[in-house]
Amino acid sequence: MEFTKYQTITLLSATLLLGTAGCSKLDDTVLGKLSSETASSTSVPIDPASSLQGAISALNALANGQGGTYAMEEHPTDEMQGPTRGTDWDDFGTWRKLHQHTWTPEHVEINNAWDNLNSGAFKATQTISVAGSDAAIKAQAQFLRAFFMFYVVDLYGQVPVREATDAADANPKVLDRSAATDYIVADLTAAIPNLPTVTAATNNRGSKEAAQFLLAKILLNKAVYKQPAASPAGPFTFAKADMDAVIAACNTVIASGKFSLQPKGAYFDNFSPSNSTASKENIYVIANDNSAQPGNVRNRYYMTLHYNQQPSSWNGFTTLADFYNSFDKADERLGKAVTGITDSIGVRAGFLVGQQFDKKGAPLKDRSGNPLVFTPDVNLSYALEAKGIRVVKYLPQPGFLDNPANDYVFFRYADLLLMKAEAILRGGTDPSGQTAEQIVNNLRTTRGVAAKTPIDAKALLAERGFELYWEGWRRNDQIRFGTFLDPVDNRPSKSADTKVLFPIPQRAVDSNPNLKQNPGY
Repeated sequence: MEFTKYQTITLLSATLLLGTAGCSKLDDTVLGKLSSETASSTSVPIDPASSLQGAISALNALANGQGGTYAMEEHPTDEMQGPTRGTDWDDFGTWRKLHQHTWTPEHVEINNAWDNLNSGAFKATQTISVAGSDAAIKAQAQFLRAFFMFYVVDLYGQVPVREATDAADANPKVLDRSAATDYIVADLTAAIPNLPTVTAATNNRGSKEAAQFLLAKILLNKAVYKQPAASPAGPFTFAKADMDAVIAACNTVIASGKFSLQPKGAYFDNFSPSNSTASKENIYVIANDNSAQPGNVRNRYYMTLHYNQQPSSWNGFTTLADFYNSFDKADERLGKAVTGITDSIGVRAGFLVGQQFDKKGAPLKDRSGNPLVFTPDVNLSYALEAKGIRVVKYLPQPGFLDNPANDYVFFRYADLLLMKAEAILRGGTDPSGQTAEQIVNNLRTTRGVAAKTPIDAKALLAERGFELYWEGWRRNDQIRFGTFLDPVDNRPSKSADTKVLFPIPQRAVDSNPNLKQNPGY
């Protein structure tokens, strides 16, 4: 393996990139044998493969835990909320502020996501700088940088960029939302020729198909990201050329023949403990098994199930009654008993409402001995322990409740099909003549519900909710469709237009003069 000389130690540069250098000293424990004074002038050998692994490992923060990026994409929407239950889940209003759009630049999850995403982007940049002639490693790093930067653009609207050769004490330059979008597209375009074609065993690495998916996602949101700062919430104008490019990217993945919708009755296989082999939809994942879970999905069921269910959980987040009620009751995605899980631990897949039962079908009780009945109504500030409809998307694995083998899913084929349908609806042309209605209704009938006419913007947003709930896409979707600021349960008033972007963490603004706080904060 060829090692490349690299002039800035990772930790110091990443710290300065994020704007979190609050310590007065970085001692030898942190910097090894290098002091902060010599770090920027000392050549340090960097193994490109190890550097790439560091960037890949940065993905784990998006899966491990119910906060950060995931919380920011879900709690402010119409499909998730985190009620306070007595002394449980108040957390200084962390979850309530996200749902009610009352966050500030000091919000802990907004700060955590900023740090994690920008750190991942920098690690990818570092890898690009040391990849040398290794086109495969460089392409993987370009894909990862695009991935992390996409979320920074989506959530915060501006991106600090530090090149690997920049001086350790230099303030990172900042790309605005429009320039950062172009930067991401350029990274993906450069990476795709040198990325491998995906296989079932390698969908935890960058691939041509994953990059085409991300390119489609960026271009579908391009009108949002190019929107003038004076009107960040729209209305948006979706250029036909961009929608045609979305369709082309989606068609490339479709034509690969690598993916297909799960057959009727098998929707939850996408999230099961055997989804690495059972799912034909998962394009890009963090691979987990029972011996190692870098992207452990356990928090996705612990954060919602009750103390007296199995596993004994944290009794936290719920969906909103209006969102649950919007489903057709025949829709497979609404929920089902799962053989090998429900008959083993009692938990069903999907939405949990009403009386809950153990594995033998006996009614469960709450901690006071009352029937454990999940009710649709829930008060965000003070909720009793059984209030709120719970959601189980990733299925617990009996015998391995804390170390399940479920892969954590980032990109899924059904999402890609819905992106294509939306691009057609917004004026794009499919060369094969396929219509948005055909795409959406094929998905609907596969999921066990009747075809719908017409498929307009309202119907398409609803379908994205039915298909992708609690997967981390709802905020992105609602902003694009113009519903993100609308009142919902426990948020009775329309939010200010500026809430379509989160604030830049105040400590980042204070430490990098190139960052300017977003309007409204």
